[in-house]
Amino acid sequence: MLSFALRSGATLALLLPLSGAHLSASRPAYLPALPVQGAQPDPQVVAQFGLLDNAKLQSYIDEKGMQMGRISDRPADVKGFTIVDSPIINAFATPDGHVYFTRGIMAHFNNEAQFSGVLGHEIGHITARHGQKQQTRSTIANGALILGSILSKRVASIAQPASQVVGLGLLKYGRDDENESDKLGVKYSSKIGYDPASMADFFLTLQRTEQSSGAATLPTFLSSHPNSADRYTNVKKLAQQAEQQAGRQLAVNRDQYLRLIDGLPYGDNPREGYVESSVFYHPDLKFQFPLPQGWKSQNSPSQFQMAEPNGKAVIILLPGGNKGLQETAQALAQQLNLQSPQASQTTINGFPAIAIQGDQVGQNQQTGQQGITARTLSYLIQDGQNIYAFVGLTSPADFETYAPQFQRTAQGYRRLTDASKLNRQPERIRIRTAKAGQTLASALAANGVPSKRYEELAIVNGMKTTDKMTAGMLFKVVGK
Repeated sequence: MLSFALRSGATLALLLPLSGAHLSASRPAYLPALPVQGAQPDPQVVAQFGLLDNAKLQSYIDEKGMQMGRISDRPADVKGFTIVDSPIINAFATPDGHVYFTRGIMAHFNNEAQFSGVLGHEIGHITARHGQKQQTRSTIANGALILGSILSKRVASIAQPASQVVGLGLLKYGRDDENESDKLGVKYSSKIGYDPASMADFFLTLQRTEQSSGAATLPTFLSSHPNSADRYTNVKKLAQQAEQQAGRQLAVNRDQYLRLIDGLPYGDNPREGYVESSVFYHPDLKFQFPLPQGWKSQNSPSQFQMAEPNGKAVIILLPGGNKGLQETAQALAQQLNLQSPQASQTTINGFPAIAIQGDQVGQNQQTGQQGITARTLSYLIQDGQNIYAFVGLTSPADFETYAPQFQRTAQGYRRLTDASKLNRQPERIRIRTAKAGQTLASALAANGVPSKRYEELAIVNGMKTTDKMTAGMLFKVVGK
């Protein structure tokens, strides 16, 4: 689940991919305001993931990224670098020359050389212009991560206007592009003084994360960067050649990197919303509501999505701005392109609300014909200065089945007052020092890590639980 930070700048205009419509997002002062296209993060990326509020790490990626960009094959193509506030393990580059790292992947690196190798790989995609060959920047926002993996193609077509804004389509590259970027990653990271063999080692961490059912987050990096059985071996060979050509010892810098990420949030941030026992809680915005039993969910800074497991229905919670219920209801009906919508005023647990029912008119994705593509029951709820929209969408044939679930979810919206839910805090990476003779498992035990999380933390540390540690060796644990 991604973070859910409802920002006033993200409004119901998100419901349709309107020409010229963009999410508004302010860039924190610690990020450099470079007057170059691509130097600023794409608002669509910010809406999907959010920005990490960590000046030290952002300064680090700016410094290393610009250093590597300068020695790359096309320095002018490399524009900017951003760490986004997402627990998923991913890094990607957009065709406008911007590189993004998630805090999830930053938490899984164990030295500067691993980070540098992946940075070089992503810059390689830019300098080899792989993204520009595949698709333009304007189409990235409509891409492949529609409702994550929780919606079937059926609902994706039924609810296309709403679903198109849900995910940022991460470019997927073929083997030739990946191999070229691996070569460039080795070339660039070694050129600025880092041991490129560490990039290959990080592939093993990614593979272990994917294979481990107990891992907190699966590595999206592997889905957007298809792996092959011989990729690790190929990169190791390239690294050996680069080391020989360098004629000097290349840096790994393990301790320096671990100290840099001490305190980094790990996993989902409950402050920005979390699901527990089929209830969504948002401590910072102080509200809660139930999810339909058994439905899957995904969280992002611009919306929270719930989907029926077989892909037959979806509910999307969106921020509706602060222009008043009536005006927002009219805007919603227009954005959804509803035919003869029926609206009624109501009250939900003391909050003024409006319910809107109607048929969505659009182009059928299978037949290409204009007609009714979905039936919706939506609720707009006024909570203080904010308005929230619960948009329920399904096919006309399934509407009678799912309308009661749309209704129960929205009508379950209420103020969050439970202190135990309000006070939830995120886990963070904590750097600890090993004692002589400890294995990783015994060091984790000595730091209060429960045994069921040993394998998860072993992957995060890039080690095995049985690995012996030396006195003074740094390692990661997670805690509040």
